[in-house]
Amino acid sequence: MRLFIAINLSPEMKAALTDAQRTMYNRGVRGSFTPAENLHLTLAFIGEYPDADAVMDALSGVVFTPFALRLDGVGRFGDLWWAGLQDSAALTAVVRRVRRALAESGIPFDRKRFAPHITLLRKASRDAAGITVAPASMTVRTISLLSSRRGRNGMIYTEIGTLEADSVL
Repeated sequence: MRLFIAINLSPEMKAALTDAQRTMYNRGVRGSFTPAENLHLTLAFIGEYPDADAVMDALSGVVFTPFALRLDGVGRFGDLWWAGLQDSAALTAVVRRVRRALAESGIPFDRKRFAPHITLLRKASRDAAGITVAPASMTVRTISLLSSRRGRNGMIYTEIGTLEADSVL
């Protein structure tokens, strides 16, 4: 199974992101746009790993309280365009806890430095400079373990399990 840990986005955030994608398309930018149902924020990419239960066991020790995510700008890595997020100490702390739990459980994951972004478009045909994303925010209450597989029309993501935030008293 190809696994990753992510935050699924609210409908409001997805709407802001798909509006930015539509603007790109209307300005003649072509490529592989991320479908709305696949928009997410990856916290840790595990890759091929056979034991989702072991991953969920590792995550069970990760504690976090609900926190805010806010969209903030658009950027690119080569021909990949993404939406950014405002700096968030809470997000950084959750990523650190998730990755530490994976490491302590011996579960391999991509250890590249975390650069929070939501992929909008891969293989962009042209520059999308000047594209903006509308302000949108959400409260993160769950973190998901997802699997991905290639389908006839692109990647299909399936939620395997979730980790719930502790409630604030």
